[in-house]
Amino acid sequence: MNNALIQKVKKQFIEQFITEPLLIFSPGRLNLIGEHTDYNNGFVFPAAIDKGIVLAIAKSDNNYSTVRSIDMDEEFILNLKNIDRVEKNTWKNYIIGVIAELLKKGCQVDNFNCVFAGDIPFGSGLSSSAALENSLAFGCNELFDLGLSKTDLIQISQKAEHNYVGVNCGIMDQYASMFGKKDHALFLDCKLLKSELVPVHLHDYEIVLVNSNVKHALAESGYNDRYAVCQKIIEHLKKPSLREVSLEELNSLKTKLEASDYKKGLYVLQENDRVVACKNALMDNDIEGVGRLLFQSHIGQSEMYKISCKELDFLVDEAKKSVSVIGARMMGGGFGGCTINLVLKTDIEDFKLKISKSYKRKFNKDCSIYNVMLGDGTSVIK
Repeated sequence: MNNALIQKVKKQFIEQFITEPLLIFSPGRLNLIGEHTDYNNGFVFPAAIDKGIVLAIAKSDNNYSTVRSIDMDEEFILNLKNIDRVEKNTWKNYIIGVIAELLKKGCQVDNFNCVFAGDIPFGSGLSSSAALENSLAFGCNELFDLGLSKTDLIQISQKAEHNYVGVNCGIMDQYASMFGKKDHALFLDCKLLKSELVPVHLHDYEIVLVNSNVKHALAESGYNDRYAVCQKIIEHLKKPSLREVSLEELNSLKTKLEASDYKKGLYVLQENDRVVACKNALMDNDIEGVGRLLFQSHIGQSEMYKISCKELDFLVDEAKKSVSVIGARMMGGGFGGCTINLVLKTDIEDFKLKISKSYKRKFNKDCSIYNVMLGDGTSVIK
């Protein structure tokens, strides 16, 4: 946890509101494998990381709530009696959405003051949005003694994103951010909302994230388009989700679907299988097997689900050329963001140098590289 960030948020809150706040840390997440499977009731394999959002919150005597983002250097006033989403794409809708969903649930939320900041790189695919939603939902639960479970809270965060941000996300990001455990990944069944903690021992290898520093305009619309394709397939088959669809059933639709839509459905089925295989490989200490699955996943994301982009494909291709890398793929919703790479510990600095130079040479822009640790989920900062 970033102590400097904690002190910055606490200091600004006390200076502005002259009171001691409740402090919450909510982490971002990485995902070892399993993209776009969560909203299809499938399997995912995420982990909380040691970067996230620090949020300070306290009750207010005013007849309105004040929310300040240090990173954006913006503040807005929230009227709890008249909560409407802001029309433009802004961080404020995440805040509005969480409070609105708490109120819809019948929770007694009173006026509050809130300040937050984060150290999750913007647009990196490490899910700063889920961290922000969870930090506020968790903070309100503690502050107003709402008595909600962690599962209740992540469902509120997810609904906030659906109804106020307009992204039909699955539950993975919120779940990993809330339930993560240090040095573990969560093998999550998104249909049953049950998870298994799996120790992540990579031995001679380490996770290195390479941020392309691009986020193409297609990101949110592309995400929703793929959600719509999956819905179309299950409507044809009269199934509740792609989780219940077999390969034979999907193949029966081949003549009724566009080839591109069939491939998207096939990707989801195959990716689910890869998540299960990845968990088994980790538990068997087959780290090279994990790496092979990451490479296979990227091919599916790029060629079948079409959520990659030239920058991400380049980063994975460069990683594949290195004898120090046993696996790499794009990570997150797609169309930009990060790649996740399993790199030999002794060669990490050499890997960083080479991939930075080649990326700069190819695209005339810099990538950013992060070493992250797997950390605990959302909690009160003592």
